[in-house]
Amino acid sequence: MTPQPLVSVIIPTYNHAHFLREALQSVCAQTFTNWEAIVVNNYSDDDTVLVVESFADPRIRLENFHNNGVIAASRNRGIALSSGRYVAFLDSDDTWHPDKLMHCIPYLEKGADLVCHALRCIGECDDVIYSGPQQRATFDALLDNCTCITPSATLVRKSILDSVGCFSEHQEFNTSEDYHLWIKLAKAQAKMDFIENIFGEYRVHQSSHSRSALNHMNSIFYVVDAFLPINSSSSLKSRLRVARCKALAYYGTGRNLYKNKQHNLAWSLFFNALMRRPFYVKTYVAIGLNGLAWIVSKFSGERARK
Repeated sequence: MTPQPLVSVIIPTYNHAHFLREALQSVCAQTFTNWEAIVVNNYSDDDTVLVVESFADPRIRLENFHNNGVIAASRNRGIALSSGRYVAFLDSDDTWHPDKLMHCIPYLEKGADLVCHALRCIGECDDVIYSGPQQRATFDALLDNCTCITPSATLVRKSILDSVGCFSEHQEFNTSEDYHLWIKLAKAQAKMDFIENIFGEYRVHQSSHSRSALNHMNSIFYVVDAFLPINSSSSLKSRLRVARCKALAYYGTGRNLYKNKQHNLAWSLFFNALMRRPFYVKTYVAIGLNGLAWIVSKFSGERARK
């Protein structure tokens, strides 16, 4: 009889067969072997099913599930089917290092409810995403400074996921459903630990940019409004706090678009950030950098036409 897995790995996917194979290979390569992987497939029309079946590993399960465009529904479906004490999330275009589970599980065994590590960006950028630290993972800090936790780097105690209702499936939170969950966990006083070591790769590719960046920004606004609702009786302090939160989202999205040479769109986001937080120096720096890059691109374009 197969022993009950300690860790359930939830992998939502849609038309990522070419990446999914690498993701599953990275799970199979774990030095800690008492796991199950549940691939929640949103009825992909590529070779996703064949990729999963090619592993012929009884620890890997395929669940075909219509999520109607809400990735939170796929994550929740995986959690509902899971039998592990702990739940690990892995996006189908990301990968883990072989010793990821071995290093993370002891934190949960010692009483943590959530543990998160660093990830290296691959693809269109070369950077490191560090999680935490703990002082940035409180209820207030998560709202005021945006998320410091990444799904593919995170293991969570299943019992506390169930206690907060797992991921919200409201359409408005789509792409920020994880941010919403981390805030719920912080509000529930979940004990969170963070590891500075890099135990995986986060893939950045074209589908992560442009329109999706704006959609993600708007979903962050909905999350902020869910926890800090503004009404006629709200104090000036509350209104300023919401403005600050949204200014950071405008600024972050503007930086994203600036890096992808979408300078005209970045302008409007930076100015929206200034309207809500006029004394945030980084926004002025970003405007200057965006202006310089815009001038260089215009000059280069004119030279190319001559």
